[in-house]
Amino acid sequence: MHWITRFSAIFSAALAMILLSPSLQSFSPAAAIRSSHPYADEFKPQQNSDHSSFRESPMFRNAEQCRSSGEDSGVCNPNLVHVAITLDIDYLRGSIAAVNSILQHSMCPQSVFFHFLVSSEIQNLESLIRSTFPKLMNLKIYYFAPETVQSLISSSVRQALEQPLNYARNYLADLLEPCVKRVIYLDSDLVVVDDIVKLWKTGLGQRTIGAPEYCHANFTKYFTGGFWSDKRFNGTFKRRNPCYFNTGVMVIDLKKWRRFRYTKRIEKWMEIQKMERIYELGSLPPFLLVFAGHVAPISHRWNQHGLGGDNVRGSCRDLHSGPVSLLHWSGSGKPWLRLDSKLPCPLDTLWAPYDLYKHSH
Repeated sequence: MHWITRFSAIFSAALAMILLSPSLQSFSPAAAIRSSHPYADEFKPQQNSDHSSFRESPMFRNAEQCRSSGEDSGVCNPNLVHVAITLDIDYLRGSIAAVNSILQHSMCPQSVFFHFLVSSEIQNLESLIRSTFPKLMNLKIYYFAPETVQSLISSSVRQALEQPLNYARNYLADLLEPCVKRVIYLDSDLVVVDDIVKLWKTGLGQRTIGAPEYCHANFTKYFTGGFWSDKRFNGTFKRRNPCYFNTGVMVIDLKKWRRFRYTKRIEKWMEIQKMERIYELGSLPPFLLVFAGHVAPISHRWNQHGLGGDNVRGSCRDLHSGPVSLLHWSGSGKPWLRLDSKLPCPLDTLWAPYDLYKHSH
């Protein structure tokens, strides 16, 4: 059996090189990996946020054809690509890997502005980020007060989904500067293996948000029987063709969001949830209630989600068919925990090259 294990490791490494090479991004690897490797246990996250915990990122610089990023003009420069991502002590390692992946695959990495959202004090957080990415000039840290949303949060199927920072995406239009008209929101448990500018340039048409949609998914399961039996609630989808979409990867038109006051609409559904219990799954259902059926569709390559398994066991998953630009470990299983536990899923090896945590190798 040892030769099988060795072959599996070699094959995973070869596949990682294919997937992560910008020149081979049209490769479709779904048929190449089929796994049933179980992952049932969760492991305690790393809590150390000391500077020495992370290695310095590889060098990056803009290509000659990049337009000036205008570092001196700050966040309002029109040539910037804006990316918002959360920083949480339990997911800090994932966030840093996500940023590293974006910088490594971008033709114009110095033209990406990172908006980091935090809801708790992590000692020396900004200096930690700057020491890990010493050449990253375009960044800002925004404090999201937990009390903004705490009273609106209902219990969920997994405690991690109840954290206030999960709801910070609802308030991006308020947190970010008014001059920021568009932003890409990304979860902390993903890596980008393509140039982020391609996602940035996605056309939204008349829509406020864009995301990969999955219309084959059973949409009814995201709400309770009480919701579907009550016309006060299910009528919200009348004359709409709602499809499931994952809120961990979204392109958001902040100008439209502010104009139509979508934060208030989301909060209204959260208030109803506190009284009527119309869903079970954290911050996703309010987004579905407000936007499902009104989403600008984005290619599925930009959210190969579900790699963390389900919300209970975190079992290993396969890739969806088709090309890959972004790998997303949504679900309860996180690649850094599984790698440290020596019980990784095959696809976790695709996350590992972007991990900057010092004691992980």
